[in-house]
Amino acid sequence: MATVTILYGSTTGATEQAAQTLAAALNAKALPISAATDADFDADLLILGSSTWGYGELQDDWADAIGRLDALDLTGRKVAVFGTGDQVGFSDTFVNAIGILADKALERGATLVGQVPSEGYGHSASMADRDGRFVGLPLDDTNEPERTPERLAAWAETLRQAL
Repeated sequence: MATVTILYGSTTGATEQAAQTLAAALNAKALPISAATDADFDADLLILGSSTWGYGELQDDWADAIGRLDALDLTGRKVAVFGTGDQVGFSDTFVNAIGILADKALERGATLVGQVPSEGYGHSASMADRDGRFVGLPLDDTNEPERTPERLAAWAETLRQAL
């Protein structure tokens, strides 16, 4: 059976809630990046989640921990990213944090899975939007909380297929 680990950074609880929902759907372990051990990075599917803060930065716990990924060899490993943001108030930096996480995972040799079409989102720019697709799952609980459950369920199915 494939192992799935979700490591997340959450300040207000929205990213944590999404991580817990994904964990239940994927029979995965979810824990804050601040509590992760080196062994927690060893999974068949590693899912990294972060909210976006300030002018498109990683959540504080991830900002402190992003260097931990530099020591990893993720060659051939499947990695997915998700995050929360505000596509109205921060339209030009919407979910930049997942773009940062995806770039770091790719730099370390990972195979990125779980890309999502950017159609249907109302942002103007994002480091996570590449050629009409987000590098992972963007969630906007500020402006579209009613869409989060369906987006999480659909993404969980996409990840199951990737395993």
